[in-house]
Amino acid sequence: MKQEIILITGMSGSGKSVALHALEDAGYYCVDNLPPELLLPFVKLEQQQRANKVAIAMDVRSASSLPLVMPQLAHLRALDVNIRPLFLDASTEVLVHRFSESRRRHPLSRQEATDMALDQQRDLIEAIELERQLLADLRETSHIIDTSLLRSSKLLAYIKSLISAPATQLTLMFESFAFKRGIPLHADYVFDVRMLPNPHYESDLRPLTGRDAPVAEWLAQHPSVDKMAAHIAEFLTTWLPDLNQDHRSYVTVAIGCTGGQHRSVYLVERLSALFSPDWVTLKRHRELDLMGS
Repeated sequence: MKQEIILITGMSGSGKSVALHALEDAGYYCVDNLPPELLLPFVKLEQQQRANKVAIAMDVRSASSLPLVMPQLAHLRALDVNIRPLFLDASTEVLVHRFSESRRRHPLSRQEATDMALDQQRDLIEAIELERQLLADLRETSHIIDTSLLRSSKLLAYIKSLISAPATQLTLMFESFAFKRGIPLHADYVFDVRMLPNPHYESDLRPLTGRDAPVAEWLAQHPSVDKMAAHIAEFLTTWLPDLNQDHRSYVTVAIGCTGGQHRSVYLVERLSALFSPDWVTLKRHRELDLMGS
């Protein structure tokens, strides 16, 4: 059986420990904070132990040796090891709030706990931005998961849905969202559908979502909705084969409307059904997840 390694990197405070727990529950042998210098020896040891499902977390605590990671991953791929890199991210505002709430120090922080709060926050923001720079290359080559609006339980479910997809095939993730809460940081492609007719202004449809039949039927009656769906489908049908040839593991297509409840949800449901016969397809609804819907 081909060895599979999931490499988890990302911003401090973005939920890497939660992701690692999800992988451990899914049967992966997990190791946290592995120094990059030990990556190749560790993988070789696990191959000898016949451990085929391994998850490794690395972060900025090994900042000086992070440049070693990219060539090592290339070396492992040349040895036919399947590498699935995941990068957990969150907005700076959210990360500052999480560190402030937990009273933990950022690994790159220079300030002592006795310093004034304003100086601490300024130092924390500088540390976060420096961390983004140090991890930029890893982020560029990974599937990004934006945890800014994800509760731990939803992140656990999201990780498990990702790893349930076949490792050797491109996985297409459709995600609905609300522009008023910001664009998902991990989106590869973003489509704005706010110009489409809005069920929100129909009193009987307002409390429903794009997954409910009355909303779907109402939207399907509008030619502009069909036109938008056809244009997105045409774009993806044209470029997915090339993305697959480029050895991409995941492609995230984010579709946004004003509230993330009706139009974007409907189009995610429609497009995921359209592409699922030919591609490994997942879907999630960011705003509905927040509401528990």
